[in-house]
Amino acid sequence: MSGGEVAGILVAVFWAILVSFLAVALARLAQTLKATTKLVADVTDQAVPLLADASQAVRSAQTQIDRVDAIASDVQEVTSNASALSTTVASTFGGPLVKVAAFGYGVRRALGGRKEGVPEKSPRRTVIVGRTVPAARRKRNPRGKRD
Repeated sequence: MSGGEVAGILVAVFWAILVSFLAVALARLAQTLKATTKLVADVTDQAVPLLADASQAVRSAQTQIDRVDAIASDVQEVTSNASALSTTVASTFGGPLVKVAAFGYGVRRALGGRKEGVPEKSPRRTVIVGRTVPAARRKRNPRGKRD
């Protein structure tokens, strides 16, 4: 055997080993692809019912939201009606009731002073920007002591 023949045999053996490794790798890749295909099919079989359930849940939630929206609009209408009724009652009865109460208070004060014989005297008060200050507080000097 010459050197070229030995080299040719070595190359042929090398190629045979390489092809066998590639064949094993391709066989394993084919098994992996089959397993992946089966897994994807199983996931699809399980995902379709889940998507249908999710779609039904979303439709149900939309129905409930529509109901709540209708209730909220009814509550808003009732609130505006109650506000209008309150304003109407206040304007209708508020003024006359205040006048009747003031008249009753005046009558009580007038009759109360006559029964005792002496009209009631209230202490003199000073009004400062909407506040009433008793006479005893007016006599204090700036340091907080009374005169």
